[in-house]
Amino acid sequence: MKDLSSLRPLLGGTGTRYPAESAAVREMPSDRILIAVAGAHLSGEPLNHQLTDRGARLVRKTKTAPSYQLFALPGTSPPKPGLVRVGCETGRSIDVEVWDMPLSGFGGFIDEIPPPLTIGTVHLSDGRVAKGFLCEEVAVRDALNISEFGGWKAYLKSLTISAEWKGPGATVFEPSGF
Repeated sequence: MKDLSSLRPLLGGTGTRYPAESAAVREMPSDRILIAVAGAHLSGEPLNHQLTDRGARLVRKTKTAPSYQLFALPGTSPPKPGLVRVGCETGRSIDVEVWDMPLSGFGGFIDEIPPPLTIGTVHLSDGRVAKGFLCEEVAVRDALNISEFGGWKAYLKSLTISAEWKGPGATVFEPSGF
């Protein structure tokens, strides 16, 4: 079996890697699951209701470990980002929210997730893990890398500021589908 330890991010500036066995965000009852979201499911965003309609509760706002890149996915409606784990050499910490959802709603929730998005393990900045949205790498080959903004909401805000700066009726570059 291939050694994947190089994919574990570093703990700050120590040069030490996160432990192989990360702790869950908190001890969860066996009938609940933690889900990290980074885009259209964030609080106030268009798909957040898919969490709240299933009884999910916001646990906290945090960041991923510095081993991810975030892309604006073209042609999605509503607009969505894709979070891809790339390793600590080229990755960044990305803003996420961690939600606590009843397992009884989880199957219906993941059934609504369109490709190229998927659910996998997301490593958080404090070394803990949660299940969360990830994106197939093939889908981001022609997508705009928005990692420098640190998160989806900051990216969306930059589009608004850019439009305001250019004035009414100005055209702002937006990836296809936005």
